[in-house]
Amino acid sequence: MPSPAIFYSADVETILPDEAETQAELIETFRSIIEAVHADTGHAYRSVHAKSHALLEGEMEVLSDLPAELAQGLFLTPRRYPVLARISTNAGDILPDSISLARGLAVKVLGVDGERLPGSEGDSTQDFVMANGTSFPAPTAKAFLKNLKLLAKTTDRIEWGKKAISAVFRVTEKALEAVGGESALLKSLGGYPNSHPLGERYFSQAPIRYGAHIAKVAVVPLSANFNALSDTEIAIDGRENALREEVAKVLATQGGQWELRVQLCRDLEANPVEDASVAWPEDDNPYVPVAIITIPAQTSWSEDRAAKMDDGTSFSPWHGIADHRPLGNIMRARKPAYAASSQFRGSLNGCPMHEPVPEPSV
Repeated sequence: MPSPAIFYSADVETILPDEAETQAELIETFRSIIEAVHADTGHAYRSVHAKSHALLEGEMEVLSDLPAELAQGLFLTPRRYPVLARISTNAGDILPDSISLARGLAVKVLGVDGERLPGSEGDSTQDFVMANGTSFPAPTAKAFLKNLKLLAKTTDRIEWGKKAISAVFRVTEKALEAVGGESALLKSLGGYPNSHPLGERYFSQAPIRYGAHIAKVAVVPLSANFNALSDTEIAIDGRENALREEVAKVLATQGGQWELRVQLCRDLEANPVEDASVAWPEDDNPYVPVAIITIPAQTSWSEDRAAKMDDGTSFSPWHGIADHRPLGNIMRARKPAYAASSQFRGSLNGCPMHEPVPEPSV
């Protein structure tokens, strides 16, 4: 029997004295990445997760009969919501898929009621921003900033070298995993396995408020066809857009489903709020389902859809309701950094960001 869920209170967070300075440096570093890519391509992309592989429309159904500790916030009552979803890789420049990087999944739920977070007043969306790893690659924003500055120096440079390094690192990482090991560093530098994006598990990595409690969020394959792709390795050599093409093959005719799950904080030492690099143990505290995301068969990527969802829409964990307030050092840093970056790329592209609203029912 798991321990009771910890109740949220403001004192679960500890604000460091240099956070404002770190956040200002993050904004400038993100800006430098956008500027570098814009100077070379004439287009402003996201400073991280620039390349999209799928831009999707679907529906999320909150499960009925959830226990009280799970029936919180957006998941309080059974209901269906329209959703948008974006699958991407984490570089700030548009790289060929032969450079194998970690993936991200962002989900935007539309038509959400409730008290809004600061900066999202007047909107009705709830965003969940996730990556395919259980923990964030750095414990704090200051540590992440050091890594980001190194990546900024290589943005839109020496693509041939990145391809060669990625090929070597993939082989090395595969050898490590064959003996039960793993290297987050190798994966971040281009050694990520050539796995199918629809078969991946995606995690918020950092916690959010979950109504009266605290939780991390995950999206995992549910339908048989998505699950069957979890061990599929994609042939990427010589294919600039291999991931986009493979996702399109599935979604053009089949569609599929993900399960949205949450892992409640039950021990503030084992489940820290401030250190996002710590994966909360799952042995006696697993992620449990609270909703189903259904993606119908559709054209999963097009230039027109990219103009709408890549250029005109932003995803941030701070787009949402107070019941799902992002928590911890990494999440606090994301608020000003994401807002400044989306505003900057919008100004460069002449396409201001806007939050979508659900179409009125007929």
